[in-house]
Amino acid sequence: MIILCASSCMAQKSNFDEALYTSYDSYKVEGLDIRRIKYDDIRGHISELKDDKNYTVKQVGASIGGKPINLIKFGNGDTKVLLWSQMHGDESTATRALFDIIHFFQSQGHESEKKAILDNLTIYMIPMLNPDGAENFVRQNLLGIDINRDAVRQQTPEGQTLKRVRDSLNPEFGFNLHDQSTYYNAVRTDNPASLSFLAPAYNYEKDINTVRGNAMKVIVHINQVLQNYIPGSVGRYNDDFEPRAFGDNITKWGTSTILIESGGNLNDPEKKELRKLNYVAILSALESIATKNYESLSVNDYIKIPENDRKLYDLKLIGATYNLLGNDYIVDLGINKLEVDNKEKTNYFTIGRVMEIGDLSTYYGYHTLDASGMKMVNGKVYPKIVANQAELKKLNLMELLKQGYTYVRLKQLPATNLDIDVPFNLVSESAKIPDFNLHIGTPATFLLITDEGIKYTVVNGNLIDLKNNLPKRVRGILLN
Repeated sequence: MIILCASSCMAQKSNFDEALYTSYDSYKVEGLDIRRIKYDDIRGHISELKDDKNYTVKQVGASIGGKPINLIKFGNGDTKVLLWSQMHGDESTATRALFDIIHFFQSQGHESEKKAILDNLTIYMIPMLNPDGAENFVRQNLLGIDINRDAVRQQTPEGQTLKRVRDSLNPEFGFNLHDQSTYYNAVRTDNPASLSFLAPAYNYEKDINTVRGNAMKVIVHINQVLQNYIPGSVGRYNDDFEPRAFGDNITKWGTSTILIESGGNLNDPEKKELRKLNYVAILSALESIATKNYESLSVNDYIKIPENDRKLYDLKLIGATYNLLGNDYIVDLGINKLEVDNKEKTNYFTIGRVMEIGDLSTYYGYHTLDASGMKMVNGKVYPKIVANQAELKKLNLMELLKQGYTYVRLKQLPATNLDIDVPFNLVSESAKIPDFNLHIGTPATFLLITDEGIKYTVVNGNLIDLKNNLPKRVRGILLN
């Protein structure tokens, strides 16, 4: 792990920042626990605000599919702050955090800090800019356009809405809220870039004027706070100028823009912890803007935040042996668990696949195993046909894994991959079991063996240490 900043950028924990983190469960909005939220999941929360005199809710546009785009306003200060989320429909972490933030202001506690924020800021939120994309859990809008590349042509009604709102408000600060790949890491470390930030450039030269500099200073403040909770896991997003992007142009138009990207976090598939950290980061930033304490910070400490890199795998194996045409080869493997949505885009299953083979010494893994001296071989098919999963679970599953079984034939297969809750790939009575032929895209199910026997099993990209208890959430896939 590398040291993030010089002493001037050491983590600083205020009572308010610490309380935001520790008291989060008191303010978290229920019913938004999964990433695949849709407009209907937030509709009720927006409607409730219309009955609260402290909030103004206005429909400021509509998506191509006719879904409302809402602007929520609260606070009475001279400084205007605009936050917009989910312009990419499959990036919902901050959307959920925005409703937590609203609930924070509606609830008891932290009265002096809330008063300082609301007396000095007027806050505007567009919680879901791309509701059609959210409905289908895809990045683009219904036309297939990436709204974040529509700042110049403004071909999309969603992009037109954001431009119109920004121009009418002319806010001093803007928060552009996104999710990034879980496979980003802080450069040259095995730390995931759990949250990454950017003060977007407004020209190719990447000049720093007062507008961009203020965004950098706010990010420095947020980084200081987050180092207390995710040390080493804050990244700095690439700042190459993208002339079509909204963040770059909104900076050019005079708004200090802070991009927040929610990445990956160990054992956090629905990004619940990252939702919490968004809540802490944004509220802490609002307090810093309201009190102007960001002004004393240095843009140099922004530059010291490690850049994003994309060198993480879900599982990295080092130095495994693979036999090809009678010869043994020593290779590293990078394995990812790829999400596959159900038809309704409300849930997903994962398929583990080999993504890279060779020297991965400059890459990292959420889980890493030194497989030196271990051979990769195909798993076996359990010789008995089992009635269904319920009957399978009556067996000693770990003992079956220790015997090298990774496939089980069932008379009654589950309806879908989502219905699998056992650590085996399930097949029909007559299905052919695939050979383990190592190449990019190979399904990641195999054994790791030595002369002493089987040491580890990999089932659908999940590493199982046969010396330990069976880990939770290990699921195979359905092979017809």
